[in-house]
Formats: sequence, C-alpha cells, structure tokens
Amino acid sequence: MTSKDIEAEIVRLYHSEAWPVGTIAVQLSLHQDVVRRVLCAKLAPRPRPVRPTMLDPYVPFIEETLRRWPTVCSSRLYDMCVDRGYAGSPDHFRHRIRRFRPKQAAEAYLRLKTLAGEQAQVDWGHFGRIPVGRARRQLVAFVMVLSHSRMIFLRFFRDAKMGSFLSGHVEAFQFFDGCPRVLLYDNLKSAVLERVGDAIRFNPRLLELSAHYCFEARPVAIRRGNEKGRVERAIRFVRDSFFAARRWRDVEDLNVQALEWCRGRAADRTWVEDRKRRVSEVFAEEQTKLQELPANPFPCEQIEEVKIGKTPYARFDSNDYSVPHDKVGRTLAVAATERVVRILDGAEVVCEHARSWDKGACVEDPSHVAALVEVKVRARKERAGDRLVRSAPSVEALLVELGRRGENLGSVTAHFMRLLDAHGAERLEPDNRRRRGERRNAPPRRPRGCRTSRKRTGLRERRLQQCPPGRRRKATGAEPQEFVEPLTSSSPCYGPNVTLSPSERLKNAPPPAGSRNHAWKFQVEPGVICTAGNGGMVLSRSWSSTPARPEFSMARRAMPVAPAPTQRKPLPNGTWT
Repeated sequence: MTSKDIEAEIVRLYHSEAWPVGTIAVQLSLHQDVVRRVLCAKLAPRPRPVRPTMLDPYVPFIEETLRRWPTVCSSRLYDMCVDRGYAGSPDHFRHRIRRFRPKQAAEAYLRLKTLAGEQAQVDWGHFGRIPVGRARRQLVAFVMVLSHSRMIFLRFFRDAKMGSFLSGHVEAFQFFDGCPRVLLYDNLKSAVLERVGDAIRFNPRLLELSAHYCFEARPVAIRRGNEKGRVERAIRFVRDSFFAARRWRDVEDLNVQALEWCRGRAADRTWVEDRKRRVSEVFAEEQTKLQELPANPFPCEQIEEVKIGKTPYARFDSNDYSVPHDKVGRTLAVAATERVVRILDGAEVVCEHARSWDKGACVEDPSHVAALVEVKVRARKERAGDRLVRSAPSVEALLVELGRRGENLGSVTAHFMRLLDAHGAERLEPDNRRRRGERRNAPPRRPRGCRTSRKRTGLRERRLQQCPPGRRRKATGAEPQEFVEPLTSSSPCYGPNVTLSPSERLKNAPPPAGSRNHAWKFQVEPGVICTAGNGGMVLSRSWSSTPARPEFSMARRAMPVAPAPTQRKPLPNGTWT
C-alpha cells in the first residue's frame, strides 16, 4: 500500500509537470498499475484534446441511421458513407463506428419452476463424425431432462433422423419409468415442419407419438433457447463431464457407458434448488408423479418408400438390400431401426436384413441370389454354350483352355454347333467317335513297329507323293493320328506350336487356305488332340511319344473360312501348282 506522500507526489508530477505514467513509475520505482490506480482514485483523468477526423462530417447521418436500424452491420454503413463521399479505410471506419452504435439493454430473465412430473425438455447435441467402413456418420446425442429434478437421459445415435428421434423418446420414457405431461422442443424438423408466428404444423410422426404416450408437444419461441435452458445446460454438462477424454470402441459401447453415467455421476450431483439434496433423491419423488406407460411401446421405425429397379435390390441410406426377384419393378416400403431393416409389401414382410451403417455396401440374402440364379439358368438352357456342354461334356475342357489363352470362344462354339447339328453329339466325344473309313467291328490294327505296318506306311507315303492334293485323302483313307509332332517355327503358313500328322508333314508345300481336304491338329493336353478342318472340329485320343509343349497356343489360322476349291495341276518337276 502506498503512503500518502507518494500519492501526493504522483498527483503533482502528473498534473503540474505533465509527466506520463511510465516516467512517473520509473522515477518513483513503482509499477505503472500503481500509478494509474492512484490517479484514478485521487483525481479525474487529464482531458485530452480531440482531433478532427474524416468521419466527423458523417456522424449525424450515422447516428440517424443507427437510430432507425440498430442492427445494421458496419460494412453496410461504410458503403452508404462511401456513396456520400467518405474516403477513409474500412478498418478505420469500423473502429470509429463502435462508439455511435447504441447498446442493447440487458435482458432480465425469470427463474422458472415446474411441478414434479409436469415438464421435460428435449434436444440434440452434436459430437462430430465417426468413421464406419467407407462412410463418416454423425455422432449425435439425444438428451432429455426432467425440468423439476434435473434427471438426465443420454443416448447416442449415428444420425438425427426421425427414427432415431422417436427411439430416443421411447428409451427415455423407459429409463424414467414414466412420461411427463409436457415436452419442450426447439423448432427442429423432427418436431416442427412449418411455423408462421403462432401457427405451427407439427411432424405427423411426433403427433402419433404424443397420442400414444399422452403428452403435449410444445415448441419454444423462435431463437429463444433460454426457454429450454435446462436441456441446453445439460448438453454442456455432457460435453464436459462425460464425453471429454472418454475412450470407447463403438456406439454401442458408448451408450452402455452413457447409461451408467446417467445413473451414477449425473444422478449424484447436487440439486440446484437445494444444495443439501441430490438429484437422485428428488427424481425418486418425481417418478411417482409421472404418467404411466402404455403396455406396448410405440413402433419407432423409420419408414421410407423405395422403388425396386431392374436388379432385385432396395436402396436405403446409401446401401443396397436384396429382395426376391419377383419384386423387381415395384414400389416397396422400408422399415428400419438401428439394427434391423425390414422390407414390406403392404402388410407383408418381404425380407429382413441386419442394418449396415457403411456406405455403398450390398447386403444380400443367399436365398434371394440362389433363386435368381436358378431362374436364369433355366431360362438359358437352350443357349448354344450350355447346349454344347450338355451334349458333349468333353468339349468343356477345350473351351476352358481356349478361354484361358484368350482365344475367340464365339467362333469355336459356333463351329462345334455346326458339327453337332450335322453329325450329332457322338462325333464330339473322343470315346464314342469312329474314324472316318473304319468299320464298326474292324479288327485291331497291327502294332506300328511290325514289318507289315512298315510296308503299308511306306506304300501310303509313296502314294501320297504321287497323288494330287485333292485326292490324297482318298488314297490315305483315315488320317493317322497315332503320332503327333510339333511343327517348328520355320514351317510356312502355320502358326507356331501347331502339331501336324505324318500325312500333313509329308506335303511338299501347304495347300491354299480353305482347301477342301485340308485339316489342322492341335494338342490341347497330353493325350488329347483337336482336329480342325473344313468339316468341323473333333477331339481324339493320341498315343503320342512327343510331350505337349507348355507354350502351346492356338494359331489364328486354325479355322479359316473355306473358299471355293481350286483345281491344281502337276508340274514336270513333280510338284503341283
């Protein structure tokens, strides 16, 4: 505390010598706050001369404008003054305009008291977003507070839609074991759809809920949050006392902790109207004054109409839920809770799924998919590919291999279908196919290495060299298929890795593409040969001593379009044109 002589010296130096506060503090070894306190207590502050500013000519206009429109913003006032010739900066104008704006009178509020069991207040509290799969869902808290005892009910949801709003009411009434007579809301869309003055259009679902539990839904005035200050203060208490620095796995775990907190920490706090009592004690008295609950809880499902498109799925909340395929093209209803999604066709329950809170998820019932697949399979039984595989199952291995190697399966299938229609399914099966020219009960051929077989083979090869290409097939009879040899890359006309029979290997030059008696052989797998030619493609067994090459690939010239046959003539040197 400063002495009287120091205070007198401070006043003298400030007024007589016109020393500033900082100089006085340095000379007297005092703090500047001490000097200011002494000057404010002893004498009025020294008047300072007021300098003229650029805003002075516009002060009457500004005062008149603010008197008529007290809430007009500074930027609008600045534009109005600029239109009248003001050349100052916006920052200087905004700084100077503060002293001219009239101050609003402080509003006084009454401390309201309610009877036990008479009123409760309801509101949403927003707590950010949480990731759920590929989606980011809102985390909102439904809060209901009994106005008399201040007992809090807290429940977290992943959205603030009507279904969650109704579920919060039902669970709150079960938590309180009763229902108050009046519920206060602000003007949120779940409660008030439209409002013009005192004319209010409530949400029909809220009216159904109020009729079921016999309470009055009463919205507060627009932008008057003080009329439901108990729930506003409760949401702040939830943020600070419960949600701050809390760890939880998922929303279900968070709700379990919230329920324990409502019955523990929130119920053990002191009652605001009597500090000697607890909230839990007052709530026990108020609970007997609440209305009794009906026998059946209110159905609080979220109802939406959905249009089923060409695929049997119902789109709800950014996810797809499967329906039976006979519901395609119809309008159905979705009844969703927090855990279950039911799809209705009038009063009939079409199907039921577990609700997904993800985004873009496809929730399917295996029976729906199996029924659709069965119908589609029966519908395409007569298609070419299925008909071919059913007629000759051994062809499926060839089609799979060709598909794996990137070949055109459409042309191969069409070729097999023509052969199937012309010769039947037996010719496509290796075990049932007979070679052309063989008798049904022909005796077994002699082994390849015997003397008679070598003579016949040499005779056949000599005949092949002497006969024109058009008659080679007649001379040789059935083409020998016991031995298959890979063709080298130097072979003309043929693609690489194509296998030929000995009769084709003996040709001096390959015949023109599309020759009537020309054929190619492809080794599909060890022991299985595919012969392709003008008459189609057939599978045959081979006892080849040459292993199949793993890099085998079917040549693009394997099945050329057969043009008209050409006439060839022998030349003097033994070759043919």
